[in-house]
Amino acid sequence: MLKNLLDGKSVLSGKRNRRFIVFEGIDGGGGETQSKLLFNFFKKKKISVEKLTYPDYQGSIGKLIHQYLHKKYEFPSEIQFLLYFTDFLKDKEKIKKWQKERKTIISDRYFTSTLAYQGQKGFPLKTALKIAKIFELPKPDLIIYLKISPETSIKRKFKEKKSLDRHEADKEFLTKLAKFYEKLITKQVFSRWAVVDGEKPIKEVFKEIKSGIKNW
Repeated sequence: MLKNLLDGKSVLSGKRNRRFIVFEGIDGGGGETQSKLLFNFFKKKKISVEKLTYPDYQGSIGKLIHQYLHKKYEFPSEIQFLLYFTDFLKDKEKIKKWQKERKTIISDRYFTSTLAYQGQKGFPLKTALKIAKIFELPKPDLIIYLKISPETSIKRKFKEKKSLDRHEADKEFLTKLAKFYEKLITKQVFSRWAVVDGEKPIKEVFKEIKSGIKNW
């Protein structure tokens, strides 16, 4: 599916000479790993590239999000949405600047994570998209969804760290979240979506991603 989206007259054709790519998925999907691999791949090809990661735990907003995820605070879905949205919005001008400079942008998660996570908790999708439009939040050119099962998600996260956050340890939540992502993918919400089998070994997953972008 990824290759089909990137072939031919894609919005990501080389003529446009700029790309904003987002990696999405439930926890443990491999977004952090694959976004780093793609970033380094572009670097080796001498392509001007920048990288973003959300939540931005180095910033004050991200630190508050981290505390929420580890149950030091409780917020309703509306506050959660605004908290995450502000984390993306703070980088709006930086992203627009990079786009004007025709740089490639790789992001490990973005606004689409909030559409899924907070949407699954009851925050209206139409409202979220309207807010993004009002604030002119930059849209990605492509969202790569790394698809894995909730069982794989929990297994990977436990292997990665001993203490899981409120989302990583909740199989029921992850199951509902995966279904919500499927709705976003089916309707191609906010941007073009492509699905990659994240259950495969890291090298195989990245090989598929590279295959899809080989003509850039």
